[in-house]
Amino acid sequence: MRLLLDGDPTGLSSTYGQLAIAAVLVAALVVALRAFWHNRRR
Repeated sequence: MRLLLDGDPTGLSSTYGQLAIAAVLVAALVVALRAFWHNRRR
């Protein structure tokens, strides 16, 4: 319960949280670009 008292219950302001967010954003971009590329070639 210590984490809930630190003002950031999600932990997203930590280094690992920011890395996780960056990884998710990059993955979403890659998926979107691949879908766009496949739709464009048809």
